Amino acid sequence: MTRLPLQAVLFDMDGTLVDTERLWWEAVERVAGRPLTEADRPDVLGRPVEHTAAWLAAAGGSLVGDLADTLHREFADRVRTGVVPRPGALDLLDALAREGVPTALVTASPRAVAEVVLETLGGASRFAVSVTADDTEHTKPAPDPYLAACRTLGVDPASCVAVEDTETGVRSAEAAGCAVLAVPSLAPVEPAPGRTVLSGAEGLEGVTVPRLRALLPYRLRVMTWNLWYGGTKVHDHRAKQLKVIAETGADVVGLQETYGTAAEELAEALGWHHHSAGPNLGVISRFPVTAVLGDPDVGFYGAAGARIAVEGEEVDIWTAHLDSEHYGPYASEPLAHEEVRLGQLREALRRIGDTAPAVLVGDFNCPSHLDWPDVEWPVTKAAEEAGFRDSYREAHPDAVREPGHTWSPVHPDPEPQDRIDFVLHRGLRVLDSRTYVTGTPRTWPDVEDNDWPSDHAAVITTFSLGSGSATV
Repeated sequence: MTRLPLQAVLFDMDGTLVDTERLWWEAVERVAGRPLTEADRPDVLGRPVEHTAAWLAAAGGSLVGDLADTLHREFADRVRTGVVPRPGALDLLDALAREGVPTALVTASPRAVAEVVLETLGGASRFAVSVTADDTEHTKPAPDPYLAACRTLGVDPASCVAVEDTETGVRSAEAAGCAVLAVPSLAPVEPAPGRTVLSGAEGLEGVTVPRLRALLPYRLRVMTWNLWYGGTKVHDHRAKQLKVIAETGADVVGLQETYGTAAEELAEALGWHHHSAGPNLGVISRFPVTAVLGDPDVGFYGAAGARIAVEGEEVDIWTAHLDSEHYGPYASEPLAHEEVRLGQLREALRRIGDTAPAVLVGDFNCPSHLDWPDVEWPVTKAAEEAGFRDSYREAHPDAVREPGHTWSPVHPDPEPQDRIDFVLHRGLRVLDSRTYVTGTPRTWPDVEDNDWPSDHAAVITTFSLGSGSATV
């Protein structure tokens, strides 16, 4: 199990890298003409100047523009004479530079103020990019500033750590998909999933690059694969199956058409764990199986599940195979036989319950309502209504440009090319999803020497599995 690589560290400025929150607080008090209280914090800390100006205008009747100009001036005067780096800030920036980890400055302050502060930190060259309140239409708590920084750096937000000191900034970074290290300055930040909160007033003192890497989520790669009569239509099928699993880097594979023994044999050869169910279904996992789920007497069609333990967290992985008769697009009444498949899926959903995180993979033998705008295919719709999201369509929302067909690499036209194999999820974040076929398979019946030992394409989705919350 590997964590996502640390692609960049994104720093808030005021209160995080430099001790300016106190200066901003004093500037607002001066303009407001009164001491600020705890009740004022949400409209003062972590907010752009324009927000605080509008808040003051509503209370006192002054023009927003005039108040914003005055706040800018009062704050800039204090920054020029009184700004100092927070403890550990320069040491951490130096350590990241030595290890070649890009950094970005992401602030709700205007660029004029940011440039003054950057000089205190040793100049703009410390950061590969800086995003200020002037650079995006919406600033914090919207995700726009962090998303803009990631786009400029060419990095995935899920592989970035954002360092923030306020709830407003934390919400912005989390909405962008970053892991968060909170270093509260004037106001507390509550722990929550995906964020780590430093206690005390030590700032960034003692924060190291390895410690930042440890905040990133783990990668969990899940694959669904119909083995096609266990793979027996192709010579040397077991070795070819093992080669595919190794090449894809899959962590868990939900199998259909196992021929009863494939899950056990594959798991044994890989040194993995497994759960076999009935003559057709199985789950193999590089992580321990802590519970088996579903009907122990499941038949050829239906669903079975296994609970796996991943770095202290548990995830339920279900594999399903639904009835293959009367494929909808063939039928004169396309939805007529969907009730059979719908019943099988609803039984699976009943057994799954409301557990999260959960992944449901399988060969549904029916199209998706996300791919056919004029047909409400009920099976995939029912899964969606139960809270399951289609990982492939999350990663590739344009069904015309990226159809993601899984049926069939060996049954060409006039057999319909369609997407009938799915990796659905609830409670996880999709990093990537793709279909997978090795080589250029020859078509039926000349398939014995194919490198690809199936008549379906596999679907492989990479999820991030959060590292949880902590106060340290």
